[in-house]
Amino acid sequence: MVLIFMLLFFGLLYAALSAAPNPAKVKDGALTISLDGVIVEQKAQVDPFAAISGSSSDIAEIEARDVIRSLQIAAKDEQIKAVVLDMDKFFGGGKANLSDIAGEMMKTRKAGKKIYSFATAYSDDSYYLAAHSDEIWVDPLGGVMPVGPGRTRLYYKDLIDKLGVEAKIYRVGTYKSAVEPYMLNKQSEESAAATKAVLEEIWTKWKDDVAKARPQAQIASLFTTPADAIEAAKGDMGKLAINLKLVDKLGDRMSFNKYLVQKVGADDEEKLGDYNSTDAATLLAANPMAEEGEAIAVITVAGEIVDGEGGPGTAAGDTISQLIYDAIGDEDVKAIVLRVDSPGGSVTASEKIRLALMEAKAKKLPIIVSMSNLAASGGYWISTPADYIFADISTITGSIGIFGMIPDGSKALAKIGVNSDGVTTTPLSGQPDVMGGINEEFDRVAQSVIEKGYGDFLQRVATSRKMSVAQVDSIAQGRIWAGGTARQLKLVDQYGNLDNALAEAAKRAKISGDFYARYYEPPMDEFAALFAGLAGQAKAKPQMSGDLFGQVSLRQQMTYRQLAADINYIMGTSGAQIYCIECASVERPLSAAKINNLEKIDQGWLMKLAGIFG
Repeated sequence: MVLIFMLLFFGLLYAALSAAPNPAKVKDGALTISLDGVIVEQKAQVDPFAAISGSSSDIAEIEARDVIRSLQIAAKDEQIKAVVLDMDKFFGGGKANLSDIAGEMMKTRKAGKKIYSFATAYSDDSYYLAAHSDEIWVDPLGGVMPVGPGRTRLYYKDLIDKLGVEAKIYRVGTYKSAVEPYMLNKQSEESAAATKAVLEEIWTKWKDDVAKARPQAQIASLFTTPADAIEAAKGDMGKLAINLKLVDKLGDRMSFNKYLVQKVGADDEEKLGDYNSTDAATLLAANPMAEEGEAIAVITVAGEIVDGEGGPGTAAGDTISQLIYDAIGDEDVKAIVLRVDSPGGSVTASEKIRLALMEAKAKKLPIIVSMSNLAASGGYWISTPADYIFADISTITGSIGIFGMIPDGSKALAKIGVNSDGVTTTPLSGQPDVMGGINEEFDRVAQSVIEKGYGDFLQRVATSRKMSVAQVDSIAQGRIWAGGTARQLKLVDQYGNLDNALAEAAKRAKISGDFYARYYEPPMDEFAALFAGLAGQAKAKPQMSGDLFGQVSLRQQMTYRQLAADINYIMGTSGAQIYCIECASVERPLSAAKINNLEKIDQGWLMKLAGIFG
């Protein structure tokens, strides 16, 4: 057995080394950016044992900044004649990330490099990027089917009542709807109104951006009467896309590749349809990031904020705070940019990160926050030390509220003949007793702690944004806001991306010359790092059609996985939470890291009880 493992280990080691990008392979022709997977702010750490066993997620992660930097290099590299965006296995990304990439695509086009996009079928995210291309190709069997943002949630109150389980909920915030699925059987009017407003704002930006990038597209009918439009085309969505000028050409992949051969030349191997091409990883390897001038630390907070330590793609409080202290201790660092892409999480972990930033402020280091797709709840809590906050119009932020929840299973156990009894010495002895019942004394204590936490949250925001506590409370209450409205409410200072944040940091640090971003990343496990290169070369593997039905099937799978993730989060976390679980219905695509975790996790007490009483 040991011998087999060693052979497998060294075989994978050889494969990882062989798969590493070779800078010498950059050649005249096209840059091919294969968006096989999900675009994220920061890739999660590779699980080497999952990679060895073959149980790792089929969906890869692509860092947005790698796509952006590839486009920036392509715009200036004389060897790169054009850019090919392959989105046949693209599963989406955050709206702010997509907006940044689309903006860079336009800059690349202005530099004289044409961009060609291909997919079997386009959905919202893929078409948003494709609209910023010079030419859009779609397979004749596919089409364009944008559906707009929106998602339903499941509500468990009736099930919980039938099981005899009580979800003890402690919260502050009229709009803090994270706990609504466990206390209601439908969405509250307040939550629906808040979510609707955010969705409309994000959808308006999507439509405006697409119309500006591709004014000839007659896409409105697909938003208002999609069935009529498709029936009129007799179900031929490819033909409909051509008629509505949503795409430029119909053709399968071979036709697309042959077309590119005419544009950029044939590959030296002379295989049919192989065009001269350099992949993004090779181009990036040949052009390492410059380190000229003064250093500005960039620290990314990506994912749920959790206690303890963690690798990349996880916002672990101890790890992130230590990265901030490392930056403070680096004499070369003149300012800190905190890049936030998080729905929040643990109060204690968020506070550790905030305190580390306050230490940086005490050292007179300028602190700029660059909000990515999400900076809600705990993501906003950690943003409060900032001297200046940038956000995208589509950023989801706010959700200034706090909650805690504990399951009380005493009635459910009594149904099957299990009772609890004992001796106590004080009103809080043995509390919270999730089997014997949670008493009123503990309820009052817990609610008081949550209310104090909410007061702290309001005060931090009020101090940061130079507002009164009452003013903050009027726009808090757990309500989410899109970046456009958030700016009007003074929760953010300016629209902008990471580059804008770096420029502002340099200005406040009084840097007159060159500067560069010095990334402080969570340390990766050495064994995992060994396989990171190999995993980075892996393509998305779902064996499903790229047409309309394939995309619908994938969306269903992602919904089921998101459901399991939400249940596991609510039921599996301890301590008070400043977390925006409702943001999943607005923004976040399910990351590969979370999918991996879902394949391992216990489904939680709710599903177990459902099984017992089902």
